[in-house]
Amino acid sequence: MTLHFSVLASGSTGNAFYIGTEKEKILVDAGLSGKEMTRLFSEIHIDPNSLSKILVTHEHSDHIKGLGIFARKYNLPIYANEKTWKAMDGAIGKIELDQKFVFKTEETKTFGDIDVESFAVSHDAAEPMFYTFHHNGKKVALVTDLGYVSERIKKTVQGADALIFEANHDVEMLRMGRYPWSVKRRILGDNGHVSNDDCAVALKDIIDNETKRIYLAHLSKDNNMKDLARMSVENGLNDFGFTVGDHVTLHDTDPKSPTPIYDVV
Repeated sequence: MTLHFSVLASGSTGNAFYIGTEKEKILVDAGLSGKEMTRLFSEIHIDPNSLSKILVTHEHSDHIKGLGIFARKYNLPIYANEKTWKAMDGAIGKIELDQKFVFKTEETKTFGDIDVESFAVSHDAAEPMFYTFHHNGKKVALVTDLGYVSERIKKTVQGADALIFEANHDVEMLRMGRYPWSVKRRILGDNGHVSNDDCAVALKDIIDNETKRIYLAHLSKDNNMKDLARMSVENGLNDFGFTVGDHVTLHDTDPKSPTPIYDVV
């Protein structure tokens, strides 16, 4: 049985990630409406009734917009750390006690045949955390929404066969754009988001012999473009001695359309 996944949606307007095996099927975040979440699953031919649980990274609306309604509709347990539960209380509606579970930061839990490791990131949320997923010697890492990539995070996600990694903005587009300076400063700060260039800098320390695919994720609607992100990261990696298409392949994500399901083999 192989580990497989799809980046259901990724961007500044909404985020959701599916990963599973034949036995276990997990949703991470539900940042689109309940109706849109159901549509995304139909596009990858996964029945939401087959899902086993939802993991939450943090309480920002582009990660939990449809969380409550989707969990209630499909009677799914939700896992989040205690500070995130408190921060999103009131934003997701009533969740029954038997659907509420705590997943601590820097903890590993086994769900069916998938081991899930949580790790902290630097972002302006209550206690943001992301995940690595392990199954039969294969590893997938999901990491977005962070102001900088620490050495600890690099070591945590290293060795992943596939990485879903943030390339949020082009610095010059952001600096010249319409956002107020306070917002620009937040995005550029240590609790903001990783730029295209910083994505490449981080990846040069993460990519190893196991790394096959990198999905550029959480692109800003106003301060980035798919072609620009891909070109910037590819050029950066080439400068560091990696040949994209040889060492690794780069893949786009979209805020409204899922990536094809990929089997990690």
